[in-house]
Amino acid sequence: MLSGSSFRLDTPKSLAIRIAQRLREAITDGQFPLGSMIPEESLATSFGVSRTPVREALGQLQLQGLVVIRPQRGSYVFEPSEDDIAALCEFRCVLEPRAAELSHRNDSEGTVKALRAAIDEMAQARAARDAVRYGRADTALHEAFFTHCGNPYMQGAYATAAAKIAALRIYLSAPTDVLNTAGFEQHSELLALFEAGDFTRFEATMRMHVIGTRDNYTRVLKQRIADAAEAGKSSIGGL
Repeated sequence: MLSGSSFRLDTPKSLAIRIAQRLREAITDGQFPLGSMIPEESLATSFGVSRTPVREALGQLQLQGLVVIRPQRGSYVFEPSEDDIAALCEFRCVLEPRAAELSHRNDSEGTVKALRAAIDEMAQARAARDAVRYGRADTALHEAFFTHCGNPYMQGAYATAAAKIAALRIYLSAPTDVLNTAGFEQHSELLALFEAGDFTRFEATMRMHVIGTRDNYTRVLKQRIADAAEAGKSSIGGL
C-alpha cells in the first residue's frame, strides 16, 4: 500500500517558468549570441529575484537544448556543431511533410489561414528589412503544420527541438533570408502545394528547402568559426 507522502507534489515553480519563457524568447530572438555566457547575477538583478529561480529557469532551458550549463564555469547559450545541424535538418525532413499531410486532413482551413498569415508577415518583414521579424514569421509557418496536425505525439516530438530550430533560424539564416527571394518563394510554393493537396511534390519541396537551410547554416557556422579564429590571431598579435 502506498504511503500518503509518496505522491506529494511540489509547489509549481511559476516564477522559474516565467523567467525561462522570457529567456527562451531572448535566445530565440537573437538577444544572446551563440556560445555567449548568460550572467546569472545580472539576470537576477534585472528580474528583481534571487539567483535560485534564474538557475531553475536555466536548467529548464538546458533540457530544451538552448543552454549548456558548465559546472564551476556558468551557463552558456548553445553553440551548434555541423553534426547537430545535420541531425536537426534530417529530423525536419522526416517529420514536417507528415505533419503537413495530417494538418491538411485534420484542419486544412485553419492551417491555410495560419500559413497565409505567416507569409504576409514575412513579406512585411522583408520590406522592412527586419530579420528578427522575418525569422519569427518563418518559425510560425513551419510550426503551423504541427499546431493543426491533431497528433499530440508528433507535436511532442517536434517540441523537443522547436526552440533550437527557431534559434538557429534567427542566428544563422534570417539575416540573409530577409534580403533574398529564394526562401520566401519556396514558402509560397509550399502553401500552394498544401492547398492543392499535392504532398508528393510538397515533400520534395520541403526536403529541398530544409537541405538548403542546412547548407546555409553550415556555411554561416564555418564563417563564424573562421572569423573568431582570425579575431583571436589579431588579439594575440596586438599584445
